[in-house]
Amino acid sequence: QVHLVESGGGLVQAGGSLRLSCAASGRTFSMFAAGWFRQAPGKEREFVAAINWSYGRTDYTDSVKGRFTISRDNAKNTVYLQMNSLKPEDTAVYYCATKCVSSWRRDDYDYWGQGTQVTVSS
Repeated sequence: QVHLVESGGGLVQAGGSLRLSCAASGRTFSMFAAGWFRQAPGKEREFVAAINWSYGRTDYTDSVKGRFTISRDNAKNTVYLQMNSLKPEDTAVYYCATKCVSSWRRDDYDYWGQGTQVTVSS
């Protein structure tokens, strides 16, 4: 079992920045990758970014490339999402997730955090 706790959400103006954090505890040694997802009101949850815990390979959805950066601190079992040049359409609840299976699929995550709200005002 892996427990995830997100933090760092809030309200920011368009063009601003936020950094989300996700701290993992439990059977963290079994994790292959961590990802960030988001869900806007009335929309389905969507993939944002992912990173491999061991060698740091990353994956991003097209809409955030060049603006968001995912990183991890293995010593702290924490993954981050640095979000720059935020747009109103980035407004959503952001969820951290992790998985043990060794794949880069975006739909096979095992463990999820409770989510943190990000609101971008225009």
